[in-house]
Amino acid sequence: MSHLKAYAKLHFIIFIWGFTAVLGALIHLDYLALTWYRMGLASLFLGLYVLVQPNKRRTGNHFNIKNQGRYLLGGMIIALHWLAFFYAIKVSNVSITLVTLSSGAFFTSLLEPVLFKRKVYFYEIGLGILILGGFFVLLKIERIAFTGVYFALIAAFLSGLFSVINGLYIRQQNGTSLSFFQLFYGFLFLSLILAFQGKLFHMPLPTPTDWLYLAILASICTAYAFTQSINLMKHISPYTIMLSINLEPVYGIILAVLILGNQEKMSSGFYLGAFIILIIIALNAIIKHKYQK
Repeated sequence: MSHLKAYAKLHFIIFIWGFTAVLGALIHLDYLALTWYRMGLASLFLGLYVLVQPNKRRTGNHFNIKNQGRYLLGGMIIALHWLAFFYAIKVSNVSITLVTLSSGAFFTSLLEPVLFKRKVYFYEIGLGILILGGFFVLLKIERIAFTGVYFALIAAFLSGLFSVINGLYIRQQNGTSLSFFQLFYGFLFLSLILAFQGKLFHMPLPTPTDWLYLAILASICTAYAFTQSINLMKHISPYTIMLSINLEPVYGIILAVLILGNQEKMSSGFYLGAFIILIIIALNAIIKHKYQK
């Protein structure tokens, strides 16, 4: 794959991720049911895709205990990430959630020293304080309920953790198989939670419109985007991916205003604060790249 083609595909996937938040707001299910249906349908679509592939990989290394443990860990992390993500959307809105979620790049830069055993740079801590200060300003400007921001920050942290862990796994695994097992184990993890709560066999049924949105969410926004984003790690540097993902809130907020209307329109102060936060996060990625050189 050429660099230009990989970069174009990356931006298409980021656009899809921005649309994911809008679908989460449109679907009339609570955050737990929404995530359960999403992971179940996505793992089903990916499983069917693997079966119909003429050159599908059926190597035994996928089924050893070590790899299965990795898949399980990744599935649990992404399930918890989506739970926090959709809960933040339900209690606040798409714009607030996506701006807060952009801090995932900062969490990635803090998690890498722990998992890759490198030193922590003081500039990263300083920029992190500025980012948190920016969120505090947004809270004051919009009088936003802290609950939405709090769960979006949890989602951002889990997103960073998931990205760093998958950056290690993808070196030895096929992206499609990795995606399928993680989504499937995430679905099983959520099913266990629902079973303990006595809700597994009493899940609310989606409306016909919800089924349509869920089909788009599970197939295009999850099965396709999830697999392709993992495969792109083989062709694009983590720096480029991390810097480009900062455009997700921009795409998502524009889509939210166009599709959801007045409930997503914020004050000019909010958009100024959001822009400053995105600039700080991008600055973090640029400085980090120069330090690595």
